[in-house]
Amino acid sequence: MFAIANIVLPVFALIVAGYILRRRNILSLNASTELNRYVVWLALPALMIDVMVNSSWSELYQPEFFYAFELGVFIIFFAVLVLHWLKTKNLVSAAIDATSASYANTGYIGLPLCALTFGADKLGPAMVAAILTVSANFAVSIIFIEAGSQTGKSLFVTFRNVGISLCKNPLIVAPVLAGLFCATGLQLPYGVAQSIKLLGASASPCALVATGLFLAQRQESASPAVAIWLVVLKLVAQPLIAWYFAFCVFDMPPLWAHSAVILSALPTGTGPFMLAELYGRGGGIASRTIFLSTVLGIVTLSVCLTLL
Repeated sequence: MFAIANIVLPVFALIVAGYILRRRNILSLNASTELNRYVVWLALPALMIDVMVNSSWSELYQPEFFYAFELGVFIIFFAVLVLHWLKTKNLVSAAIDATSASYANTGYIGLPLCALTFGADKLGPAMVAAILTVSANFAVSIIFIEAGSQTGKSLFVTFRNVGISLCKNPLIVAPVLAGLFCATGLQLPYGVAQSIKLLGASASPCALVATGLFLAQRQESASPAVAIWLVVLKLVAQPLIAWYFAFCVFDMPPLWAHSAVILSALPTGTGPFMLAELYGRGGGIASRTIFLSTVLGIVTLSVCLTLL
């Protein structure tokens, strides 16, 4: 039990630190935005590049992990999407709710949690999950939101807008460039490699503090019942689905199987709130889901790590 506490508590201690600093107004309202930009544009891309250039393709190519993790995401996503759309007839709000119930915080919490659990040299699964989350999962959410909000626009225009958005995302560009560089067989110059490593080392603590700063912001009013229902799906149903596929259906290395479950059990990331703010829909439910899932995630992640 103490071993589990040593893994979970440091992660959430930094989140609490960011929360307290914002609540006491030691860090301003803009601190969350600026620190988030630093993490997204510098620290996390550097960490991804560092992991990729120091890993072999055979280590990262685990299609069974892809299936187990993504099936957990999309079963929850489409179930919520259909049910909420049938109830509200509003595809935009339904897509945001579905994203809130399935979008794991792989970058800000998943990477540091896996580093503490498995070691900093075994971040392959977390990195792959982070790329899938910010690319494939985010893209699917945007497609449904665009389809519901841009009436009159062709499917081609919708896909073009999504493609442009993804190509500008540094969390996608960084691993793609790292992959292309690895394919050449060249080695990064020592100075460049050390700079990237230093930047990457700051990703985890900064991301966790940024999460606390975000949670300390005033939450919009929303139906608690809906948010609680989405949190239960995110923290309980999604990891159970991933566990079934990772351990009962597919055959993959233990590190990847355990990572699939842990990464699926993560709290909701900030992606749904960003989409809600961008499109002006469902921000209250999204922010409440992020807040509740992060707080309750301390318990559910501890249980998950204990059972695994």
